[in-house]
Amino acid sequence: MRRRVGLILIVVLLAGIAVVYKYLDPSVVPIFPRCPFRLLTGYLCPGCGSQRAIHHLLNLDLPGAWRMNPLLVIALPYLLLGLILKPLSHHNGRGTRLYDQLYGYRASVVALVVIVLFWIGRNIVA
Repeated sequence: MRRRVGLILIVVLLAGIAVVYKYLDPSVVPIFPRCPFRLLTGYLCPGCGSQRAIHHLLNLDLPGAWRMNPLLVIALPYLLLGLILKPLSHHNGRGTRLYDQLYGYRASVVALVVIVLFWIGRNIVA
């Protein structure tokens, strides 16, 4: 029962955040936090533009989201798949193996390398 209430609260909180990001543009409204890494160094971090990309995605503007942060646009389906597979992986062996292959140690190393390359690349191109 407590777990279900906690899950409901998380879903309500995420829905509230989604509504805020849908209707308030982070590039215009000053309530959204700015990237401390960019403020200190002037360079873009891998997450820079994520708030604006989420705003564009919630407004079904995929090209706008891509311009803000292409890594986030690519990573979101992967992250959502993980949220779906995690509970399913507890119920059968095939689900556990698939989850381990997609989100285990090796996948984490690949993800880290992709993030670092994106970080470097976006600052060379920008």
